[in-house]
This record gives sequence, C-alpha cells and structure tokens, in this order.
Amino acid sequence: MTFDAVRGRSSEGWASRTPSIVDRITSHTDGRIPFSVEFSPPRDAEAEARLWRAVRTFERLGPAFVSMTYGAGGSTRDRTVRVTGELAEETTLLPVAHLTAVSHSIDELRSMVGAYADRGISNILVLRGDPPGDPLGEWKKHPDGVEYAEELVRMVRDLGDFHVGVASFPEGHYRAPDLAHDTKYLVAKLRAGAEYSITQMFFDVDDYLRLRDRVSAFDAEQGAKPIIPEIMPVTSLGSVRRMLELSGSSLPPALERRFDAAAGNGAQENRAAVRELGIDLATEMGERLIAEGAPCLHFITLNFARATSEVLERLGLTSEASTGTAAAR
Repeated sequence: MTFDAVRGRSSEGWASRTPSIVDRITSHTDGRIPFSVEFSPPRDAEAEARLWRAVRTFERLGPAFVSMTYGAGGSTRDRTVRVTGELAEETTLLPVAHLTAVSHSIDELRSMVGAYADRGISNILVLRGDPPGDPLGEWKKHPDGVEYAEELVRMVRDLGDFHVGVASFPEGHYRAPDLAHDTKYLVAKLRAGAEYSITQMFFDVDDYLRLRDRVSAFDAEQGAKPIIPEIMPVTSLGSVRRMLELSGSSLPPALERRFDAAAGNGAQENRAAVRELGIDLATEMGERLIAEGAPCLHFITLNFARATSEVLERLGLTSEASTGTAAAR
C-alpha cells in the first residue's frame, strides 16, 4: 500500500476533535475504560508510511486520544507540528501535541502553540524536556526561555483556550532529590492549570498507585485530576532497556530476570519469547490498573499497531472485534 493510499482525508467535522482530554476520557458510556496511544514523529518516508498504517489501524479501534512525541531539545519540532496537524485534519482522531521547554525561547514556544492552534489543535502536553545529545545531561535554561514546566503550563493557558496536560513519574523523576519533591513539582504543575497528567512508562503497578496516593495526600483537589498510566508492550528487550536508560529508570529486578530468561543466552535475543512475555505483562498490568480505577490506559506504540492491538483485544477495549489487519509488530 502506498503512502498516499494509507492516508486520505476524513469526512468527519471539527467537532469530534475539539473536546478536552478529560472530557473525552470521562464521557465513555459503554462501561469500558478508554485507551489512548502515543506516536513518534517519523524520520523518513518509509517510517512515515508505517506511522500512517498504524494510525489507520488505531483509528478503527477507537482510542480516546492520540499523542505525538517531541524529540530531545526540540530535534523533531517541525515534523511534530506537521504530523500532529495532519492527524487533526486528516483523521477522526483527537490529537494531543507535545511541547517542551528545552532549547526554546518564549517567543519560539508561543509560535509553536500558535502553529498548533492554526491546525485546530487545542490539547497540549507540556514537558520540561530532555537536553539534546544527552537526555541525562545537565539541563540548561534557554536564555530567553522558561526554567520549569509549571511556567510553560501558565504560558500556554494564558495564550488562549487550550487544554493542558503534564508528565508524572511513578518512580519519581530522576532529577528530583526524593519522592516528596517530585510530588510537590507535579502538584505545582497541576495547580498552574494542568488538567491531567500522563505517567512515564513503568512496570510495577504499585508505583503508579503510590504516586496517585501521594498526590491526593499532598493536595486532595489536585489529586482528583486524572493520572493516566502509560504502558509499553515490550517486543524487544534491548529497545526497552535503552528507553529506560535514557529516562533514568530501570526494570524491577524480578522482571529483569523474567525477561533475561525469555531472551535466552544465545548471541541473539529470542525476540518471539520476549514479545510473548511483553504482551502478557502489558495485559496483566492493564487488568490490574482497570481494577484499581485508572481513568485511561495510554500505550507507547513506537508507530506499530500489532502488539498494542493484541493487548487491547485481550482487555476487551477495542471498538472492533478483529485486529487481524494490524500492522506488523
């Protein structure tokens, strides 16, 4: 299938893309918990075609919203704006645009928000962002920028009728000195006007539950705002280890041993066994999160549809019975 054939223009009107994320995830009436998915800006034409195959698969499955990530230091800024705009204009999906403070002046940030608004996008996920080159390196404020995500939340809210979300960290952000400080920073972002948060990926549901309890104990009003858990169905142990390393996190030791056993001792990772364990784990996490009252399940897709589709099917969360046409992986 060609790139142009995969895409196409939706006949739906703008109304289906204008709700806030909180409105969308709290308006489900079919008894199922809503789900959402995360995409990444494609690097080339082949990757873009793959992204749009995944987009069309998920469009049939009925996510509450989709988000588009933003490269470290704004490295994918133009592609992020373009592709997020195309999601808004050419699909029936509700897109959430990422916006990061790192390496940007206030004027540049305002310009990006304006670019999103011009494409009909009013839902923005505000992030402080990772330094370019080395995500774990020293974070430096742009001379004409902002220091904290809290400031960026206020800026976006002051620019117009935008709905803002922020990031949260079940294990605590690696730059925070302790969990108490991490909780304080999250509550500050919520008090600044953020309506919800999406967590960093995690693999221990108890970490998510403790985060939720900490926020509620610190500020009951802010604790009532949705904290959306992010799940990654693991299909490659090497890939997930790299992602965790870049985020300053790690697999729980017991789970590390399970994945090591699945990967085997050969020169090459047993991808099929790792993938099977990854799908089982994501399903188990989803089941417990649903039982614990999570408001929505947010899935990292890496621009593939098959693994997430399998988890959604097991959880009974899709709006169509068949996932047989899902893109590979």
